[in-house]
Amino acid sequence: MNIGNIDLGSRPVMLAPMEDVTDRSFRLICKEQGADMVYTEFASADALIRNIAATTRKLHIMPGERPTAIQIYGREPEPMVEAARIVEAAGPDLIDINFGCPVKKVAGKGAGAGLLRDIPKMLEITRAVVDAVKLPVTVKTRTGWDHNSKVIVDLAEQLQDCGIKALTVHGRTRSQMYTGSADWEMIARVKENPRLTIPVIGNGDITTPQQVKEAFDRYGVDGVMVGRASIGAPWIFRQLKAAATDATGYCEPTLTEKFALIRRQITESIDLIDEYRGILHIRRHLAASPLFKGIPNFRDTRIAMLRATTFAQLSDILDDIEHRILPSVYS
Repeated sequence: MNIGNIDLGSRPVMLAPMEDVTDRSFRLICKEQGADMVYTEFASADALIRNIAATTRKLHIMPGERPTAIQIYGREPEPMVEAARIVEAAGPDLIDINFGCPVKKVAGKGAGAGLLRDIPKMLEITRAVVDAVKLPVTVKTRTGWDHNSKVIVDLAEQLQDCGIKALTVHGRTRSQMYTGSADWEMIARVKENPRLTIPVIGNGDITTPQQVKEAFDRYGVDGVMVGRASIGAPWIFRQLKAAATDATGYCEPTLTEKFALIRRQITESIDLIDEYRGILHIRRHLAASPLFKGIPNFRDTRIAMLRATTFAQLSDILDDIEHRILPSVYS
């Protein structure tokens, strides 16, 4: 699969953009674990223009994580054009436009998935960004605003006509948020449109090897994007990529390897920010990690792990889990 001149190989599996999750440390780890392309946290066009430090930090890309897409969002063409030029100067491999974020503070203000209620403006923004930069421009969106307005099949053609080089479809409407099941039949309808020539990337509920194979074999997508299943489990890309390409010899990472990746995330999160905020940032990964699912009588340890405020505290708790609690569970 190619996006512009970017060759992602056969059946690529990508890391989805996720706010407060896909920082550069996590992106690099996921790339090392098999992700074919990674996306930054989304960046507000208005914040980029105002040079807000917390937003401009999102533009920093490490060589080892490439190819990397920087994702931007906004509700008006002019700020989006200015933001796209700022992003282009930062040197990503492509620019992705977020027309899919469903949260109220974004969609409720007419950006992200909010533009599914104003398709003419969505297309205006897309054309303006494509015309303003030399990098490939892609779009990530949803099937529609709600059950009664699933517009994605026609919208995909319209976005292609604006000049985008690939389209990612999250198989939910905005009104679904992250509830219910992703509609992969609708994603397949987008891909089956004979007038659509750009790659179609499917997104939503990919958590197992069987699901990633079905995405390619049954629904016919060109690529798959994985989001929430990777939080606290960056090693999932090894497994999913092997399934996608029918690779032989896949070996599940050991508990020691998984703990090493979690510890690396903690250390790099602290290095990128500071000790206190770095640990706050990593709590989402710890809370979601399958490493700690199903451990009996784990409640008190889990609370302590998620309340730790220093590296020393958190490291001691993880040592205890790895060397005392988990061996007793798996013995």
